[in-house]
Amino acid sequence: MRYTRYPPSRSWFYSYFPAGVKWLLIVNLAMFLLKNLGGASLSAELNVLALAPRAVVENFALWQLATYMFLHGGIGHLLFNMLSLWMFGTPLERDWGTRRFIKYYFVCGIGAAICDVAVNTALGTMYTRTIGASGAIYGLLLAFGVLYPNQTVLMNFLFPIRAKYLVLIYGAIALYSSLGQNTGVSNIAHLGGMLFGYAYLKVRFRTAGFDLRRIRGAYNEWRLERAKRKFQVYMRKQQGRDRDRWVN
Repeated sequence: MRYTRYPPSRSWFYSYFPAGVKWLLIVNLAMFLLKNLGGASLSAELNVLALAPRAVVENFALWQLATYMFLHGGIGHLLFNMLSLWMFGTPLERDWGTRRFIKYYFVCGIGAAICDVAVNTALGTMYTRTIGASGAIYGLLLAFGVLYPNQTVLMNFLFPIRAKYLVLIYGAIALYSSLGQNTGVSNIAHLGGMLFGYAYLKVRFRTAGFDLRRIRGAYNEWRLERAKRKFQVYMRKQQGRDRDRWVN
């Protein structure tokens, strides 16, 4: 795996919003505004982008396996997914590079759609419609938990928890919810995103000869180097203050 470190000349904005994450945020926001502010006619036409199992199976509307990810049901739905995309996607794209990150994102999102279509077809509930990037987001969450298991993150953006435990909790919730009554949330898509993400990572690492321990070691080394730089800056500031003091 190639680890990409941005040189100091990169802007603050780019370091927090690398290209892939930035454009995914822009496209999702633009589609949300078009659907909600473009009028009833445009909103109805955009519904063809939602994932409808019947349309995929009977009419071969295969584009829906990808386009459904860019539609969201409300501001809360959009906000949660986009914050998660930024939180988990930014470090992954920094380490993988934009091309690999975008590929992984779509593998998880399309994989989630395939699982949704397969399960709804098997259950005879082919008239459902699924929207949202949650399947891809759950794939990003899984990759983050696998690569940075001891990194502290905020569960629901409030409670600090290690990434590996966050993955286990979210996965267990999605599995339990998928076995209960239909709540209007496609938990099968959530699980599908994680499943395809795990399969992709396992195959990719095996064929490329990657070692997860080596990846984690490189990440920890990067964190140590960053801490050293911060300490050096702090010491220089302290030395500057000492020179400015009056000596009696």
